Amino acid sequence: MRLLDAFDDLATDLRAAADPERAPAMAAYMKDHFEFLGVASPERKAVQKPLLRAARGFSIDEVLDVADRCWEADQREFQYVATDLLRAQANRLRPGDLDRLRTLVSSKSWWDTVDALAAHAVGTVVANHPRLQSTMDEWIDSDDIWLARTAILHQLRRREHTDERRLFDYAERRAADAEFFIRKALGWALREYAKVAPDAVRSFVHTHEHELSGLTRREALKHL
Repeated sequence: MRLLDAFDDLATDLRAAADPERAPAMAAYMKDHFEFLGVASPERKAVQKPLLRAARGFSIDEVLDVADRCWEADQREFQYVATDLLRAQANRLRPGDLDRLRTLVSSKSWWDTVDALAAHAVGTVVANHPRLQSTMDEWIDSDDIWLARTAILHQLRRREHTDERRLFDYAERRAADAEFFIRKALGWALREYAKVAPDAVRSFVHTHEHELSGLTRREALKHL
């Protein structure tokens, strides 16, 4: 038994659950960047349970191989399975696996998969292996907006353990960026940190109000 055998079963079950009438609306929500089977999130999560359960008994290399196979599939639901799988196995990821995660971030890229990878798989492996922070320091300056967005969001779940200096530094470095997905990510990251350090975020935004976009400022201060 290989984990890829479990993936084959997953693929069969996922396609059996397809609802062609629902697929066009799901694709439209993602600006028609991707093809969909038409499997809603609750049904997909039910179908993927055996795969996620089986993954516990296999190596992280085999888990990543299945994630790669999911990424090769044409339908977007497979990529969602991969992000959930990697989230469940995030604590097993090793420093060398960051390169494989980078490939996933940089291919078939859109906010739905990138944000899941950033906050969970990438965020966890960097938190568990702090030397990888230097890689985030490289990604934040990348011309690939999805790598930069990942660097911005990788601390999203750290709360009081957030590296405040690094978060604010990243915000300053991308403050002038005209890209919507960068501006939105900056605001989101600052808003999440504001839940544990409201005064620090408020002070940062006010100090840099002429550098940060209106979108970033509004998002950052939304609940302050």
